[in-house]
Amino acid sequence: MPASLLGHRVHPMLIVFPLGLLGMGVIFDVIRFTTGNAVLSTASYYMIGAGIIMGLVAAVFGLVDWLAVPANTRAKSVGGRHGIGNVVVVLLFVVSWWLRRGDPADPSVAVLVLELIGLGLALVTGWLGGELVERLGVGVDDGAGVNAPSSLSGEAARR
Repeated sequence: MPASLLGHRVHPMLIVFPLGLLGMGVIFDVIRFTTGNAVLSTASYYMIGAGIIMGLVAAVFGLVDWLAVPANTRAKSVGGRHGIGNVVVVLLFVVSWWLRRGDPADPSVAVLVLELIGLGLALVTGWLGGELVERLGVGVDDGAGVNAPSSLSGEAARR
């Protein structure tokens, strides 16, 4: 059974946090490398730490949803690649965060490369997540439509 809150899956509600935090962490580090502003890299270090934590929280709910997908379906396969890819994303950011822990304001080029690879992979896994919802209909109410009632109304969505 998928994890839901007020009629909506929890996983999609949570993914905005790691994506935003990790993505902005990379952007702040790129700006730091071009401007020399160490304050941005310090902020990036803490954003990446928070993004890692939120990524792990989102992963728990994603796993719960994936377990509810029927076996031997394209959705199960795409969901598996989406989940494994996101674990790799988080691991890349964990390594980059760990490498800079001694001096968060001065990340190495290797740290930035790991972050950029992680961000690039996150774009791919995000596309896979979109494929699950938009093409395969995973997590979409059977009665969804442009005039479906609010999930808070207590009414069933009907086509």
